[in-house]
Amino acid sequence: MKTATVRQVRHDFGGVLNWIEEGEQVEILKRGRIVALMSPPPVAKKRRPKKRPDFLARLKRIYGDKVLAGNIVVEERESRPY
Repeated sequence: MKTATVRQVRHDFGGVLNWIEEGEQVEILKRGRIVALMSPPPVAKKRRPKKRPDFLARLKRIYGDKVLAGNIVVEERESRPY
């Protein structure tokens, strides 16, 4: 673990940040006492992609290979008086 003073952080933040990016934890000292601890973020776990339902297979299971004509909806609307 590395240490840096408040003054060093103020004047050379890029250098301290490089330590953190390399995976080091840095203790920040003010008048010889630890006032802060800077560390890199925890390693993120890899997410597995969510499994999505197979809608096409579900439609085929329900309706089979039946193909409906495109004008069924129009005919249905015209047959009902509103």
